[in-house]
Amino acid sequence: MGSQLHEASPHAFYGPVIHSLSTPDHDVEILPSALLVVSPQGVITAFHKDVKAGDVESLVDTKTTTLHHLSPSQFIIPGFIDTHNHAPQWAQRGLGQGQHILDWLSAITFPNEARFQDPAHAKRIYSSAIDGFLQQGITTASYYGSIHPEATNILADLVLEKGQRAFVGKCNMTRNSPDYYLDDSIEQSLKDTESCIAHIRQIDPDGILIKHVLTPRFAISCDPECLAGLGQIAAKNPDLPIQTHFNEAEQEITATRELFPQFESEADLYSHYGLLTKRSILAHCCYMTPYEFDRLKELQCGVAHCPISNMTVGGGFMAAPIREFMNRGIKVGLGTDSGGGFSSSMLDAMRMAMVASHAREVESKGTDKGLKIEEAFYLATLGGAEVCCLEDKVGNFEVGKEFDAAVVDWSRDGVMTMVEPEDGLETVFEKFVMTGDDRNIVGVYVRGRLVREVRC
Repeated sequence: MGSQLHEASPHAFYGPVIHSLSTPDHDVEILPSALLVVSPQGVITAFHKDVKAGDVESLVDTKTTTLHHLSPSQFIIPGFIDTHNHAPQWAQRGLGQGQHILDWLSAITFPNEARFQDPAHAKRIYSSAIDGFLQQGITTASYYGSIHPEATNILADLVLEKGQRAFVGKCNMTRNSPDYYLDDSIEQSLKDTESCIAHIRQIDPDGILIKHVLTPRFAISCDPECLAGLGQIAAKNPDLPIQTHFNEAEQEITATRELFPQFESEADLYSHYGLLTKRSILAHCCYMTPYEFDRLKELQCGVAHCPISNMTVGGGFMAAPIREFMNRGIKVGLGTDSGGGFSSSMLDAMRMAMVASHAREVESKGTDKGLKIEEAFYLATLGGAEVCCLEDKVGNFEVGKEFDAAVVDWSRDGVMTMVEPEDGLETVFEKFVMTGDDRNIVGVYVRGRLVREVRC
């Protein structure tokens, strides 16, 4: 492993590289001896895919470029992209498993998130959360904050300080929540949202690493006027992403229909308020009608598939129709959902996505085929980039993209299946995806900056 990248010179990495391709089948390219060259600004300027060790220095000027040779037990993958994450729930992970969604919110989540009114508490939890997600190789995260603007700004400050790429959103909640965890008014909720947008633009004016994401928690917790106001902000700020929960659980869907009887579906509801666009990240989407599939495709919305929480919190084993999303060409990535499940690991999310897809295959009598490892890996990387409209920046190692990456070492002590002398790189990759954990991730880069390193 090398030292942190310096602004003054480019860096190059030589060794095994694995990433997803923009192909219809989401193929994974496995390259045993590749050379990646990264500019001082963190942009990939060259990607040589089959380089003999003796030829490396003919391709890299070592007088001006710092060359990193991966060890024989290491390979590089793109950083993971978490499309749905509740940062305030970092300290409640694993609690309330098996409860119905609205009961879980009332008993576990709202009391926990209300504590973020205290800036000291917010700083302590958020600092730990960002460190924890970087440790898991998550280089990009779409974060829900709490309702508190000061805590949301603290989250944004810490993300920038630690070097993660992120969307950060002040959560809007104006009704149907406890009095102790509710925006003061619709007007104040929108005003606080505007102030958080301004804060993020002040600390990262060009949106290099951070953007505010408009975050109505879900329709149940927002008055129509609040949704309309957020839609107006979205229209005035076409650079801002939008995130909310969508068709997550039967209990939630029923409550939404009772509150908004004028709409036949959540697709019509959110679309009416201007909150369904190509910038929208819709979490869960477990129960979908043919009409809603068509609308999400037409409006170019992205889906954040959260298999761990779907199958442990919410009220039932909710295996979202992941194969149908992919067959229809709807953008889809993975989310850890933080406190909604039991794990902050994108590797766990990949594995559970495969489990959920195989359950759908049984339920559909073979119509919806289960996911392959290559497809799960795509969802965790390039698929997530597409959901976040960041596919031109990150997700794989195409020349011109920014270098967000994780260095994997299969020799680290942990639970990963042992590697045998005869194992090829494809087998090693499969063993990592299915049995590795964060102990195998020894280096994490965001935009060319080394933001986490484990000394080997």
